[in-house]
Amino acid sequence: MLRRQKGFTLIELLIVIAIIGILAAIAIPMYRAQTIKARLTEVTNSISHVASAVGASYQENTSIWPVCNDLAQIQQSLGVFVPTNRIALMSALPASGTNGSDFNISCQIQNISASNPAIDGDTLIMYGETQSSGAIVWSWATASGLDAAYMPKR
Repeated sequence: MLRRQKGFTLIELLIVIAIIGILAAIAIPMYRAQTIKARLTEVTNSISHVASAVGASYQENTSIWPVCNDLAQIQQSLGVFVPTNRIALMSALPASGTNGSDFNISCQIQNISASNPAIDGDTLIMYGETQSSGAIVWSWATASGLDAAYMPKR
């Protein structure tokens, strides 16, 4: 009676290793990109909260924009806590004619990606324009050429 040996052949093992290598080559860059997007979401959420507070202040103070040169003034004047682990600098100032906007919230990004240090130090800007109806329309821009894949969609 012949006994058949159990196990995998060398070819089968090489095919499995090749498949795992191909999947890793696709998955790792996608994982890094999604990690960067998730970390940038913290920044965009903070800027959006500041924008809401600026809009409320503008409405309450009869169309007078608040002036906040740094994070401490934003937290004190607008009552918005801004976490500083991903944000190096932030200002919320009336615009001086840039982008046709009335108000700019500028934020310098930090600690986003060790694998892509070019993102750290970029500046993300949310600018607001007042409409004739009194509504404020907010839009995104970047001062330093942040990759379009990472720009907020709103």
